[in-house]
Amino acid sequence: MAKLYFYYASMNAGKSTQLLQADFNYRERGMTTMLWTAALDHRGADKPIHSRIGLQADAHLYDPGTDLWDAVAPHHAVSPVACMLIDEAQFLTAAQVWQCARLADEAGVPVLCYGLRTDFQGELFEGSAALLGIADALIELKAVCHCGRKATMNLRIDARGNAIREGEQTEIGGNDRYIALCRRHFVEANRG
Repeated sequence: MAKLYFYYASMNAGKSTQLLQADFNYRERGMTTMLWTAALDHRGADKPIHSRIGLQADAHLYDPGTDLWDAVAPHHAVSPVACMLIDEAQFLTAAQVWQCARLADEAGVPVLCYGLRTDFQGELFEGSAALLGIADALIELKAVCHCGRKATMNLRIDARGNAIREGEQTEIGGNDRYIALCRRHFVEANRG
């Protein structure tokens, strides 16, 4: 039976790297996969999915208007998809998460979603909240704070390294914009 999985973490936990490894494992065994990532993340990499350690891959792009069931189910009916892998899953809408669940439940396609749990203010993203609510399996990927504790929070910083406390929930960036911290150091940084 196919399942809906949510691999969640803070920044710098290797989510994209693990997604690309899972994709490689399926393809190495001659299985077809479909990779997806958010259209809004366009940081100039050669391929839409890229990891900090240099791995990258082509992927389909989704935005809030993409119906994942309509995009995947007809393809699966003609050429079976062994696994669907989604990077930046925090940017899924709740409706898209339900479409992923339908792909697992009705089409029999395992769906592996990789994304952040919370934003820079400690609030759940819409896609993450829906995945935490309905995924068959929740797998926490670990990142490390500078103190050595598990990093669970994402601190948004400015060019000088100072905490940013307000702003839009989504601002694309990497190590230049975000730092993964444990809750204690996240709270301390936000007290400023």
